[in-house]
Amino acid sequence: MTVASTRTAAGTDRPLARPPARTRWREHRGDPAAAVVAAGLVAVAAVVAVVLHVAGTPVHASAAPLFGHVLPHVGPGTPLAVTVAALVAWHGPVVAMRLRWSRLLITAYAGAVTWIMALALVDGWQRGLAGRLTTPYEYLAEVGQPVDLGAFAGRILGGAPDSWTTHVAGHPPGALLVFVGLDRLGLGGGGWAATVCVLAGALTAVAVPETVRRVAGSRAARAVLPFAVLFPGAVWIGASADGLFAGVTATGIMLLAIALANPSDDRGRAGRAVAVRVVAGFAGGSLLGLGIYLSYGLVLMALPALAVVLAAWRAGHRGTPALLAAAAGAATVAAAFTAAGFWWPDGYELVQQRYYQGIASSRPYAYWAWANLAALALCAGPAVAAALRRAGRALMPRGGRPWSRPMPDGGVPWPRLLLALAAVAALLAADLSGLSKAETERIWLPFAVWLLAGTALLPARDRRFWLAAQAATALLVNHLVLTGW
Repeated sequence: MTVASTRTAAGTDRPLARPPARTRWREHRGDPAAAVVAAGLVAVAAVVAVVLHVAGTPVHASAAPLFGHVLPHVGPGTPLAVTVAALVAWHGPVVAMRLRWSRLLITAYAGAVTWIMALALVDGWQRGLAGRLTTPYEYLAEVGQPVDLGAFAGRILGGAPDSWTTHVAGHPPGALLVFVGLDRLGLGGGGWAATVCVLAGALTAVAVPETVRRVAGSRAARAVLPFAVLFPGAVWIGASADGLFAGVTATGIMLLAIALANPSDDRGRAGRAVAVRVVAGFAGGSLLGLGIYLSYGLVLMALPALAVVLAAWRAGHRGTPALLAAAAGAATVAAAFTAAGFWWPDGYELVQQRYYQGIASSRPYAYWAWANLAALALCAGPAVAAALRRAGRALMPRGGRPWSRPMPDGGVPWPRLLLALAAVAALLAADLSGLSKAETERIWLPFAVWLLAGTALLPARDRRFWLAAQAATALLVNHLVLTGW
């Protein structure tokens, strides 16, 4: 048996046994098989939707499992999108391993903005960006009138002359206030609203790798970063408010991770001042607190936040002052909305009633309970399917303790799994709630971005292939389906 010398998580060099050739082949074959299974789920969901429609039980999504219309097309963003995809897929893994981290994050953000904008512009400026948030169901339809938070909940239920539009009624007032604030600043209209959603959503390409760096180390973060840039869900980040929500909450998680744990590159250096940790904790808690006033479902972001806390605890960073500051930040946001007149539990109770006043009452739960996952498979991409397969094998290894199976670079997988598994738990909770039936490729963006943390488990030799598969997924969806967002 051949051996390879590598550095373990404890920092010592020792030889690790190289698996037999047959085992390596099974590992290599299993990843594409997982992607094929995910693609099969999408195909089955599409076929079943057609069968149900013919049988008189429509699922109320003409491009099911996606929300949109099947309409093959190209547009002005097509050449740019293909170019970005090719550059990131081919050069991304190498650049990610060589460039200095600060410059790499700037490059990642610029790449993500370009990728999102290019995909949106496949549908053209008006149809792909500026017109997305100006429909009668969206936030901008309500921007022109004053917002009284004390009376906000009273306008959630439908049927009254002053009822909120669909999207305003379906969310806490924080979402509407974002667009009202833009309008008051002179940045009104669909173009500015869409641009802000894109710029905020692209923050996920920085926040996810930086959080992985704090939780699992630099090598894992550099592996994840190109996948965060070439995220297939970028199709729906540009332009939907859920892309903005994803960016806000991802930044909150990142700040919490900064407050609680040092990156591996900082080992041996003096720890950060308590004041800096407290400020980062307060800012992170404030953004996560704001998240639940942007969308009710974002209360489930507590699970990725808990994963960060657990990782810090396992690494020996208790960070009690930072945790208290984070709690204070979230409490401050909640207190501000409550003092202004909006009581979150009342809004949540009423929005459940409003949900079933609309098309949700006609969408069959028996279909969407699993078809939602097919939509998620397109949003997250085939690389995530392969990564989750590897996560499952790490949790249930053949011999040895769970979490302890060595990785190719000698580390152990559990820090790399925590964020992805927390996202899986949040997604399953959202799915089983029955309050997510269709449109989950957009609604679940804040959770789906954290599945990308699992791509650190993919072998380095395969990353170009998986990045190409991610890009192909986004390009095919965007050119074959005229999405609703």
